[in-house]
Amino acid sequence: MRVHMLICGWLTSPMAAFMEGAEGQIKAPILAFLIEHPKGMVLFDTGMARAVQSDPKGQLGPLLEVYKPDFQAGEDIAGRLESIGVDPEKVPLMVNSHLHFDHCGGNALIPNATQIVQRREWDAMQEADVAKKEGLRKKLADCGHARRLIDGEHDVFGDGSLTLLPTFGHSPGHQSLRLKNANGETIFTADCCYFRKVLDTLTLPPFGHDLGAQREALLKLREMEAKGATLIFGHDPDQAVQAAKTGVALLSA
Repeated sequence: MRVHMLICGWLTSPMAAFMEGAEGQIKAPILAFLIEHPKGMVLFDTGMARAVQSDPKGQLGPLLEVYKPDFQAGEDIAGRLESIGVDPEKVPLMVNSHLHFDHCGGNALIPNATQIVQRREWDAMQEADVAKKEGLRKKLADCGHARRLIDGEHDVFGDGSLTLLPTFGHSPGHQSLRLKNANGETIFTADCCYFRKVLDTLTLPPFGHDLGAQREALLKLREMEAKGATLIFGHDPDQAVQAAKTGVALLSA
């Protein structure tokens, strides 16, 4: 397997939007990951909608008061895939960790994939009041893909190499991804854990569907790391910059 970290723009916001009570600002990367598996490619998250580049106010609305995008032409998910020689129309599997604007915004640019999402996330999005409260974006998430709705842990290929893990809390049906190979385990946390300091301090953001459940998920991540797993955080600028310095391929085995 080979994994590519794709940086699909950046968002600058107060640290307090990521960790309650924190001071200062952060420029956080918007990340997606392409996994080249012997049985087919899997895309984990799709970043922001391309339209954010030209119409951030129209796309983000009130969120623009908190999150300032730096999102240039070619940085959308399709452009990033093309930059590593991958045709977005030929990606067969697309996983959304959850259905916030910066994780499912590029779904429409991956037109022929089967979408994999937790059923409870999808169901929550169907109720307009709930979707608005939770920040779930139906217009971005539901683009007519073939769909695999899953309930809890899910082995993508049935061989234990790629497993979706329920890490509920940040949103109703948030999920992370575990990659297992000869070198051990790597967990792509998505927004269950934004970056290292969140895990170290267990300081959660000031919003979320169920912060108690998210804290429990963080404790599980701590356990997995203590047993040797490598964690790739959802919006960690240090990890993103380091990956960029060492090349687009993050892992290979």
